[in-house]
Amino acid sequence: MHENDISRIILNSAIEVHRTLGGPGLLESVYEEAIAWELIQAGLKIKRQLDVPIHYKGQILATPLRLDLLVSDLVIIECKATSKYNEVFEAQVLTYLRLMNLKLGIVINFGERFAKDGFHRVVGGL
Repeated sequence: MHENDISRIILNSAIEVHRTLGGPGLLESVYEEAIAWELIQAGLKIKRQLDVPIHYKGQILATPLRLDLLVSDLVIIECKATSKYNEVFEAQVLTYLRLMNLKLGIVINFGERFAKDGFHRVVGGL
């Protein structure tokens, strides 16, 4: 499956999670667990809370980054639940993409009134 196909499934799953849970107001971890469940039901492979090592001048730093979800080893999802979106979320995902040599990441801010407004594709390495 291609990244764009996965992205379409992620968007539909995010909308379903947002609608079913009643929109904004819950913790990020709740939305993360719910979208992971939706994606598994859609037949996708999910890794949650995956450590991403940071290499610095030939050394691996003791404190890795931790991404929320990796879908089918191709697409990173970063879940947020904030009333105010910040572009630093996209920079965070770009860093994950670079460190993992991937092309597509998605920031989903479940704190938005409408799920589609909280869906941000982040492309790196293309």
